[in-house]
Amino acid sequence: MAAAAISHLRRGAQRHALLCLSLSRRRFSSTAASPLAAAARRLLSTTVDAGTSSSGEHYKPPPFDPFRAASLSPSAPPLESPRIEDEPPSSPPRPEEAAASEAAHEQATLACQEVELEGLKAGVEAVKSREESAEEKEAWWLLSRAVVNYCGSAVGTVAANDPSTSQMLNYDQVFIRDFVPSAIAFLLKGESDVVKNFLLHTLQLQSWEKTVDCYSPGQGLMPASFKVRSVPLDGNSEAFEEVLDPDFGESAIGRVAPVDSGLWWIILLRAYGKITGDYTLQERVDVQTGIRLILNLCLSDGFDMFPTLLVTDGSCMIDRRMGIHGHPLEIQALFYSALRCAREMIGVNDGSKNLVRAINNRLSALSFHIREYYWVDMKKINEIYRYKTEEYSHDAINKFNIYPEQIPSWLADWIPVKGGYLIGNLQPAHMDFRFFSLGNLWAIVSSLATQRQAEGILNLIEAKWDDIVANMPLKICYPALEYEEWRIITGSDPKNTPWSYHNGGSWPTLLWQFTLACIKMGRRDLARRAVEVAEKRLSDDKWPEYYDTRTGRFIGKQSRLYQTWTIAGYLSSKMLLDCPEMASILICDEDFELLEGCACSVNKSARIKCSRRAAKSQVLV
Repeated sequence: MAAAAISHLRRGAQRHALLCLSLSRRRFSSTAASPLAAAARRLLSTTVDAGTSSSGEHYKPPPFDPFRAASLSPSAPPLESPRIEDEPPSSPPRPEEAAASEAAHEQATLACQEVELEGLKAGVEAVKSREESAEEKEAWWLLSRAVVNYCGSAVGTVAANDPSTSQMLNYDQVFIRDFVPSAIAFLLKGESDVVKNFLLHTLQLQSWEKTVDCYSPGQGLMPASFKVRSVPLDGNSEAFEEVLDPDFGESAIGRVAPVDSGLWWIILLRAYGKITGDYTLQERVDVQTGIRLILNLCLSDGFDMFPTLLVTDGSCMIDRRMGIHGHPLEIQALFYSALRCAREMIGVNDGSKNLVRAINNRLSALSFHIREYYWVDMKKINEIYRYKTEEYSHDAINKFNIYPEQIPSWLADWIPVKGGYLIGNLQPAHMDFRFFSLGNLWAIVSSLATQRQAEGILNLIEAKWDDIVANMPLKICYPALEYEEWRIITGSDPKNTPWSYHNGGSWPTLLWQFTLACIKMGRRDLARRAVEVAEKRLSDDKWPEYYDTRTGRFIGKQSRLYQTWTIAGYLSSKMLLDCPEMASILICDEDFELLEGCACSVNKSARIKCSRRAAKSQVLV
């Protein structure tokens, strides 16, 4: 039965690919959010109703520099995707022709979605009917125990259920980033209600009136976590009501607001819609408003000149001081993915055209910036080794004034001849050459990395298996900070000692993201190999949060046991490997339309020279 369902799913995926080949991305037609929408959203009930690689094969660095386009002045003309220079201009279609074309496109889009949904539903049935191992059955039982209920409905999972410790700190709360692998496991299993509840209830917590030393977070900020509390009802000590108490970072260690929470929320919202077909959730006024608030917060103007997001240390999965302040790869990959997902879901109307244009501009500039300046392989390292410094001109090669002496001694002997990766951070006079797993893996999943770069990243992981996987997948970063470097950069953090926790520790929750990347690139063999390594120990070790030592041999010294996202990451990986077509709910393929709408828009300034043909050469040559 499972084999037949999988076969049906693959046929559905093939039909979907043929049908969608000529279609552009989906656009919702919903009413514009009014200025009162944010307030109205507070009054809306959160009761949940029952509802239901096209990349090129080779990469060639483009002969232009869209990096400068990120700082276009407000007076610059908006990006309207001008036609390629040698194409003759065409007259605009008549209103009746435009209406007919739009109607035909809408019908084709709906047909495409129906075919895709049919295939995904077959995949869910295949997942339900597959035979589970003893480890999987135990994992599902533990995951069900971690579910948190609010007003009689499941709204998420706690971070950990560790009976061996009485100091739970905030591990008894529902974290947005931690719940994502749990949500994926539930969706693949066909249990979508808890995910819908989570999306709506966390939306109600957005931009809550919290302060850190009398300073309010930016409008649109999503909390890092929340907890269900019982409080007296109207001062009555005998009657209680349940409330959701969010944490925006004002209670966290380090008091840092979570940048990644809103990004993960958007990514999960798209995944929910694709696998359930419940696109009405995305079209709700409060949900549309929530998406726009997150995007407005991320796309707001500031002093920064780069298309990447400027963030402080501790604002993502690495939530303690680890020297990732600035433009860390993890945030940029999630930012790119969230922009891609939001562009599919945002309702297109007169009120959102400027936002969609801003998304397209940022996507184009961000993709070029990361692909061109974050990528390193042996060829690029040799170029950096011969960099000239103190260059002042628009034609400078060493644009960030990187000193060759920054190349660490370990790198030359570590990086393989075939392969490469995206560095962890880039700022003026600073390149963080550490390999960060989550950022590189999500760059593959979201197509932030090119086809060649994605292949190079997986080639590097395979070549350096003993360093990145070893006895437990996967290293959160490599190598660890040691000696004086550890003392200065981490502030002598006793939890982030070398090869522990965020400082080179091994995190089995990264399995599901590694699996997604491998499925996208046709390398399921690597993912199966990693899962087999993890299976040997996870159950016996009581599903720990992380592992220590250079090869991941010890359970983390402060690791919580029965960590929920360890359990959920394992389950999601197993289901995705058996039904790889289901990975489509999270994967984004290369967007050729985005390349045609290059961020180097037509401008009278001689400083900005670019053509869409050059942009397309990134993947077509």
